[in-house]
Amino acid sequence: MPKQEISITTDAVIFSTLSNTDYVLLIQRKNDPFKDEWALPGGFLETDETFETGAKRELNEETGLDVKALKQIGVFGAIGRDPRGRTISIAFVGTISSTPKVEAADDAKNAKWWPLNNLPNLAFDHSEIIAKALKAL
Repeated sequence: MPKQEISITTDAVIFSTLSNTDYVLLIQRKNDPFKDEWALPGGFLETDETFETGAKRELNEETGLDVKALKQIGVFGAIGRDPRGRTISIAFVGTISSTPKVEAADDAKNAKWWPLNNLPNLAFDHSEIIAKALKAL
């Protein structure tokens, strides 16, 4: 049996509260799969970086946001979670005390703070990741 390539990604769940409303930071995907759908900031891990460094880099590349402290909340590796092939994601959560302006860049078409009680349909298994992040707080 041929070896299957396995990719590792990171995802960052960033929460904030403003005027008694809880928000999560999402990006709108510029590329397939799930083009134009909303997702957590994240992406493929570089070979020379830790999981947390990768999550911080992807967060900054896609939204311009720098978050100092992230906490690992889990590994998400269900078969079929990514139509491009077997992909395992290491997810992180962080909280900040404001909702700073974010700027979409890299492979993000848009970046926006979404109220937790009014989320759009999310790409991949990102609804599951957000639910786990909420329990981890």
